[in-house]
Amino acid sequence: MKSIKYYVRKTHRYLGLFIGIQLLLWSIGGLYFSWTNIDEIHGDHLVNFPKNEIIIKSDLLSPDEALTRSGIDQNRINSMELKSVFDKIYYRIKIKDSYILINAKTGDVRNPFSKEEATNFAKEIFKPNNDVKSIEFVTKDNISKHSQYRGGPLPAWAVSFLHKSNSVIYISAQKGTFEKIRNKQWRIFDFLWMLHIMDFDERDDINNIILRGFSILSLVTILSGFILFYQSSQTIKKIKQ
Repeated sequence: MKSIKYYVRKTHRYLGLFIGIQLLLWSIGGLYFSWTNIDEIHGDHLVNFPKNEIIIKSDLLSPDEALTRSGIDQNRINSMELKSVFDKIYYRIKIKDSYILINAKTGDVRNPFSKEEATNFAKEIFKPNNDVKSIEFVTKDNISKHSQYRGGPLPAWAVSFLHKSNSVIYISAQKGTFEKIRNKQWRIFDFLWMLHIMDFDERDDINNIILRGFSILSLVTILSGFILFYQSSQTIKKIKQ
């Protein structure tokens, strides 16, 4: 009859081989996370953040009057705030997942950002240079191509730049705001983070079943290693004798 030591060794060997790959990925991810500057990953060093200072003037319409002139039903509104867009002041209205900009002086509804407006705005935001490689309109239909923009308001403009960072700036078409910048370092981080937490879809669920299962198996592997050490250690055998 085979001893417990035999089964512990066998369990440890095969678990070590199976779990070892994920442990290696965890280690590689941990090294990258701890040795990189999080601000560079976020792309902060590549961005001229827009100033959102608003000077309230007496000629602005009241919220009620602006809504009346625009013809928007107040009962549909989720939120309303003052925002500056291209040096003009607007009331930004949120209705469910959509946004509407109302000119705070005239009550006119502003059209969503055009391709040209989004491009010019992105050029102002991107620090290194103004060379645009491509621009794409992002909607629910093609958001799968822009998984790095997940969670951002749609529709949006994705403005890609000819730069060593391979940066893409996302501009919300309806809000008229800079939303995100995604660069090469962020994409490496995102990929390693996906492997780290083992959420291969949304990449933000740290309670998923795969991660829990591998964590338990990793613990079993470590404990079996301790048991093997205890069973085979000559020092422990001498102490017991």
